[in-house]
Amino acid sequence: MEKKDSLAKVPAIIGTVLVWIPVLAPVILGFISLAMDGIYRFDYLMPAELGIMVFIGGALLLWGAFRARSRQGIVTWAFSIAALVIIVLIMFGDVVPGSWEWMVVIGLLTAYSLAIVAMGIGGIFLWRDLASK
Repeated sequence: MEKKDSLAKVPAIIGTVLVWIPVLAPVILGFISLAMDGIYRFDYLMPAELGIMVFIGGALLLWGAFRARSRQGIVTWAFSIAALVIIVLIMFGDVVPGSWEWMVVIGLLTAYSLAIVAMGIGGIFLWRDLASK
């Protein structure tokens, strides 16, 4: 890591926060629903619905990772997988619940969410690398 300036730190911090919001929002809102109504409601589509935050945060993480020359692999792979999965999901269009297409879509949504988590973990490690020393 040669460059530890603010042009790497600021995008890494903002990108990490933006990537984690779509993952944590359904969990937090589910607990709020549990406290208010007594029923835990989990919106598994929210990470895809807030995809613009993921892609802006991912772009900032890519910028920070390449600027700092640290954690480029995990951020690049996770961002690429998330983008590819969203493109494939868009191509599926409307599917009937319970069909084999529905199961593929659910699997792709799971892969997308795992890619977001991997990108967020890469962002946390990048943040730690930039703050060390």
